[in-house]
Amino acid sequence: MENNESGIPKRRALGRGLEELFNNEILDYNTVEEKIVEETPKDAITMINIDELRSNPYQPRKDFNEEALKELAESIKEHGVFQPIIVKKAIKGYEIIAGERRVKASKLAGLKEVPAIIRDFNDTQMMEIALLENLQRENLNAIEEAIAYKKLIETLSLTQDSLAKRLGKSRSHITNMLGILTLPESIQKDIIDKKISMGHARVLSKIESKEQQLELAKRIVEEGISVRKLEELEQQPTIIKSNPQKERKKEPNEYSYLEEELSEKLGTKVVIRKNKMEISFVNSNDLNRLLEYMNIEVE
Repeated sequence: MENNESGIPKRRALGRGLEELFNNEILDYNTVEEKIVEETPKDAITMINIDELRSNPYQPRKDFNEEALKELAESIKEHGVFQPIIVKKAIKGYEIIAGERRVKASKLAGLKEVPAIIRDFNDTQMMEIALLENLQRENLNAIEEAIAYKKLIETLSLTQDSLAKRLGKSRSHITNMLGILTLPESIQKDIIDKKISMGHARVLSKIESKEQQLELAKRIVEEGISVRKLEELEQQPTIIKSNPQKERKKEPNEYSYLEEELSEKLGTKVVIRKNKMEISFVNSNDLNRLLEYMNIEVE
């Protein structure tokens, strides 16, 4: 295998993995990571000093669950790093493409180096894979999730409808998530701090007046008014409504309202017809998320 000037064997380019991923109808981060690992010979996996690693600049997640990192660190102490991280050579050191949680947990475990696969990614690919990894592997807060959707729409030139289909989400979920990014920063902070729920945020985003949004947000925090009460207040004639993009018309049925409510609560597309209910999911991780949400344990 040909070596570069640093003496590290040259890696093959990304190959078809990422291109296939983003040309597929359904976006699935696991697919591309598995392809990269499967296509990389064991002798092409190198150990890299943790001090040489830095975060992907396009990483949307800023906060990591400390308890979950400690649990992963304990596992790494006992079993080692199960899967190599994926990195890109930078001017100084390496940028993490996938596996930042593993790196942080490895630091907690006292490791000095981690196994890594080096790949040549361009900036757009780095952004895409970081956003997708976080959407499908992390419990992002609502604002981080909304920002990830916005960036995927921009970088992949997708419509809200096409993004919803490719992520296995409902169109209304994507629209509502993007809507909260129009809210004032103070309200967005309250959403991150869980002082304002996503249900409240969805109603607030339909109000055009920033002053009214801030006033109602204050009442939510101080008085603890419910989403239903907020919806009643939002219907008052003194409230100025926004004029969001009209969604594509859908044939109404007796369960339309329930479909909308379930899709919003589950964060995925739900269809009810002919005495059957279909709940969409992207991959096994997303299915486990839904089962956990519904408090269903499978042995």
